[in-house]
Formats: sequence, C-alpha cells, structure tokens
Amino acid sequence: MFTFAAHMVSLSNFSYIIEILGTVAFAMSGVYAALAKKLDIFGVLVIAFVTALGGGTVRDVLIGATPVAWLKDTHTLLIILATVAIALLFRKRMGNFQRTLMVLDALGLGLFTVIGIHKGQMMGFSPGVCIALGTITGCFGGVVRDIMLNHIPALFHVKELYATTCIAGGIVYFALRSWLGEDPAQGVAVATISSLRIISYLRKWYLPPL
Repeated sequence: MFTFAAHMVSLSNFSYIIEILGTVAFAMSGVYAALAKKLDIFGVLVIAFVTALGGGTVRDVLIGATPVAWLKDTHTLLIILATVAIALLFRKRMGNFQRTLMVLDALGLGLFTVIGIHKGQMMGFSPGVCIALGTITGCFGGVVRDIMLNHIPALFHVKELYATTCIAGGIVYFALRSWLGEDPAQGVAVATISSLRIISYLRKWYLPPL
C-alpha cells in the first residue's frame, strides 16, 4: 500500500493525472447510476468497472494496443475499487443521484476525451483521427453503462449534446496547443467539454433533428 501511495505522489505526468481523475469520475458515475437502479454490491461494482474502462478498452482494441491498458496497470483497478468504496460510503449525502450522475459524467467525458486524443497523438494519427479516438474514449463507457441499465444512451438522444461536446473540445485543444502549450490546452479542452455538456443539459440545447 505504501508503494502504491508513493507511486501516486511521485506522478508528474499531467496526462496520467487526467486519466486518474477521469477513471474516478466515471467509476463514481457508474456507482450512482447503479444505485439509482437499486442494484446489489456486485451490480454496482460491475457497472462502475464498465463505465470507467469501457471507452478506453474500445479505443485500445481499435488502435491495436493490446493487451488493453487496464490489463497491464493494476493501479487502475485499485483506483476503481477505492472509488466505489468511497462513493458507497458517502452515498446518503449525495441526495439527488441524477444531478450527481450528470456532473460526474460530464467531468469524465471531458477527461477521457483528452486522454483519447493524447493516445492518438502518441500513435502519430492526424488531428481528425485523434478527435475521433477521444470521442470514442469519452463516450463508450457511458454507452455500455446505459445499455446495461436498460437506458437509451445519452449519445443517441436527439435532445442531448454528447459526442458533439467531445468534438468541440478536441478542436479547442488542437487550436490552442501551439499557443498555450500541451498541458494548459488539455485543461481548457476538459473544461470546454464538461461545461458544454452540463450547460447543454440544463438549457436543453440539442442538434436539430433531420
């Protein structure tokens, strides 16, 4: 345990920190989505893991990065387990699961989109492909979660902006990267995606149907 704590403290890679935060946010969103459906502890764990790992798993399979990342890094599994425990401990203080889920999902969406973009850059892909990978990374954990809980995924709602916010954040990232630098551009992209997602949900912004 001490070794794990020391490893976490010694982190200096901003992208890795973003990945940890995204994992925590999506795992918590999975917990509260499962609790809203009154699942047992096993169901809560499964939904938390699927939500946190689904998008990254799909991304890694698409780019041929196998075994996928979480199979090679046990710290990710420990982070999810710790997140589930904390979320369950404080679940009675959350009150409105739907509002909590919305905020956590928006935060995870922004963080994981940036991680997906970064992975694409490491593979040498074009900006357009990187944004597509970021969108997949950000969206597909939530898609699998919603399907498993018998919901229509937010990605497919006519009256919600979801993947569009990822694309907008990706464009912002590439537009600002050469001007602000890598880490600040990632931070602005995360804030853009998360803010757009929350604001569009509250104000009911959506793309016009065909």
